[in-house]
Amino acid sequence: MRAPGIYANQTDLFDLVERDAPIVKVAGGFGFTEGPVFSRIGFLLFSDLRSEKIHKWTIPAWENEPGGGQLTLFRKKSNRANGLTFDHQGRLLACETGPGRVTRTEKDGSITVLADRYENKRLSSPNDLVYNIDGSIYFSDMPRRNVPDANERTNIPAVYRIMRTQIPGAIRLEKVSEECARANGVALGPKHNLLYIADSGRKNIRVQPINDDGTLAQGRVFAEFASDEPGSPDGLKTDEQGNVYSTGPGGLWIFSPTGKHLGTIVTPEQPANCCWGRGLRGLYITARTSVYYIETKVPGARTF
Repeated sequence: MRAPGIYANQTDLFDLVERDAPIVKVAGGFGFTEGPVFSRIGFLLFSDLRSEKIHKWTIPAWENEPGGGQLTLFRKKSNRANGLTFDHQGRLLACETGPGRVTRTEKDGSITVLADRYENKRLSSPNDLVYNIDGSIYFSDMPRRNVPDANERTNIPAVYRIMRTQIPGAIRLEKVSEECARANGVALGPKHNLLYIADSGRKNIRVQPINDDGTLAQGRVFAEFASDEPGSPDGLKTDEQGNVYSTGPGGLWIFSPTGKHLGTIVTPEQPANCCWGRGLRGLYITARTSVYYIETKVPGARTF
């Protein structure tokens, strides 16, 4: 793995991040960090899959990001929560890979199960999710064949949509894509009309247009990860200009809106996911045992 730093393939990369931008270690000593999400009210949540905990990094309004924060435990038992995000009310949405379900944490701390079955079978391993402007939720589900109850699970790499409904208690789940060999991270384009899906099976990113009714149109390969380094595309985000930031072999890969590889932010540890920080500027990156931060120049795409 290359030394940490900014590696450019195109000079356009420096319109997005400074060539000498420091990669700051925020916190470390974890088992396997994943699923970062930054709240509008000033704190970061991220998962530690191995300890089954969700941690909280709170930054006072008067402190410059990311320093001066305080690390606390947000949830002791996370059910191996992976991808995290918020809805428009600030309620936490989580992919719980242990039981195979998507949940919402209510204001009183209670947990609502939004999805755990499809066509009378249990979901396999929900991995990542994103909240759409229309109130619906897209999430990826990975096969999980080496478990005792494998025949009771869907075991199909797919992307699902939890449809928003005005009827209390009524939750509708629909399968919207099976185009990926192993659907992993998901991200919306800045206009919420495109869904990007990291396919860790084929080492590429696919993009599918979102129809007016929330279903997905036929997709295409947006970008390929051509590298001999270990690692596959995992978590990803977009900025307000349509650039795509995806963890992959050796670091965080940055692609232009047309899928051109602009360069890579090589982190000290292999990264798994990322999220926008305060004011949608700057990226938090979960990487193995630690969480890192790097300043950026272009604001991220808003999704909640």
